[in-house]
Formats: sequence, C-alpha cells, structure tokens
Amino acid sequence: MTQRGPDRIAPWAFAGIMLLGLLLFVVWRFGQASSPARLLALKASRVDLVGQLQLALASAAEAEKSAVMAVTDQESQRFAARARADAAEVERGRVELGRLLEAAGTPRERELLAQFSRDLAALRRVDEEVLALAVRNTNLKAAALAYGPAAQALAALDGALERLAERHAAGPQAGQVWRLADRARLGVLRVQALLAPHIAAEQDAEMDRLEADVAGQLRQVQAALDGLSALVGAAAVAPARADLGRYLELERQVVALSRENTNVRSLALSLGQKRAAQAVCQETLAALQQAILEEPIAGVSYGRPTPTR
Repeated sequence: MTQRGPDRIAPWAFAGIMLLGLLLFVVWRFGQASSPARLLALKASRVDLVGQLQLALASAAEAEKSAVMAVTDQESQRFAARARADAAEVERGRVELGRLLEAAGTPRERELLAQFSRDLAALRRVDEEVLALAVRNTNLKAAALAYGPAAQALAALDGALERLAERHAAGPQAGQVWRLADRARLGVLRVQALLAPHIAAEQDAEMDRLEADVAGQLRQVQAALDGLSALVGAAAVAPARADLGRYLELERQVVALSRENTNVRSLALSLGQKRAAQAVCQETLAALQQAILEEPIAGVSYGRPTPTR
C-alpha cells in the first residue's frame, strides 16, 4: 500500500489555510466597517467637515467685507488675499467631503453636495467681481483728490480773484469787478460742492445729471472771467485763469475716478448679490449637515430625536 508523503499533502493544506485566513480577514473587515462605532465615527467626521466648511465660508465673507470697507489699497489687498485663502480652504474641504460621501454617504447627501458645489461656483463669481473692484478704491481716490489737491487749487483761485478785485477796488468799475469776481468764485465753489454727490452716486444717470450741472457752472465761471478781462485786461485775469486751469484738470481726474465707481459698486454687490449667494451656500450646507445627522445607524440614535411616550 502506497502512503502519501508530506510533500504531497502540504500544498493543499497550505491553500486551505490561506483561504480560511482570507475569509476571516474579509469577515473581520466587514464587521469593522459596519460596526455602529465605526459608522458613528464616519458620520461625526462628515458632520465636522461640514461645520468647517461653514466656518471657512463665514471667514471668507468677513474678509471680503473688510476688503470692501478698507480705506487704503494695502488694506484692501491684504483682506482680499485673506478672503481668497479662505475660499481656497472651502474648496479643499468640499473636495474632501466629496470623497467621504462617495465612500460612506447617501444619495441624498451626495445630491446636496452637488447643489452646494453649484451654489459655491455662483458665490465665487460674485466674490471675484467684488474683490477685483474693492482693491481699486477709485471712489476713495476721487474723494482724496477732491478734498486735497483740488480744494487747494480752488483756494488758490479764490485768492487770485479776491486780489484782482481788491486791486481795482478804487476804480470806476469797482462794483462790476467785484460782482464778476464773486460770480466766478461762487461758480467754482458750486462745482466743488457737486463733486461729493458725484463720488457717492451709484447710477450713471445721476452722474450724468451732476456733470451737466458742473458744465453749466463752469460756463458761468468762464463768462465771468471773460467779463473781467474786458474790464481790467487779460493780463490782470491771467493768474486766475491759470489757477482755474489747474483746478479743472484736477476736477476732470476726480470725475474720471468717480465714474469707475469701484467702491460704490463693490459695496452694492457685497450687500446685495454676495450676501444672497452666501446665504444660499450656508443653507445648502445646513441641509447637508442635517441629512448626515439623520442618517440612521442600527443600534444608535445619534443625531436623531429620541422618541417620547
């Protein structure tokens, strides 16, 4: 009778042991993956990540508002950079949450994340427009020019007209000279007064109206200077005309900056479209967080109301 040697039995025994080990490993892993404790931990990690997204969105919104309200280019740029960094953090969290939901989420949760992705894309478009406008600060620059160099040029013109009138105060046409000088001074003061509402105006139509008023006042100023030239000579009026020319150049720069309207537009967007888009994103995240909390786990009631009798 022939006996089987150990070398003929060992391969089959080894294969059986390996198969048994593989089965035990699969059972162990399945049990680990489906245990209430592990499922609870996975749920907690998703809820926590949604909370981080909510905080990052809020932080980005605060930085964006600070960029809009900043009074210098440096501050605007610093806050805009912070807003963009927070937005990048939101994107990283969104991608990570997508991976978690693909592995352990429900169809409803994945649907809400897709909705959040669309909402976030809309928010980013508004954000970029707001931040691009905010860092330019053209309204603030217009105001600084109007109440700095332009006001100084106006004061110089006012002084030149006053000196002109005083030099001819004893002449036979003193009354006419004073009246024309005052008319020119008053006209330029009115132009200066119209710059502030122009800088603050939101609509082009309002700026058009203000610029028409400015043009009307300047025609009166030029007419007054022409009248003075006829009375006392062009040479005597030349200093005033030179000061007026310097003022008008600054006034044109103020109007051009004001026309860009970047501060007014960024503020309007921030308080309007940006706020609405931000609210939509936060609402979608809140719905996603609630959906995760309500996801049932056998044996636990985490995130679900406890029945009462």
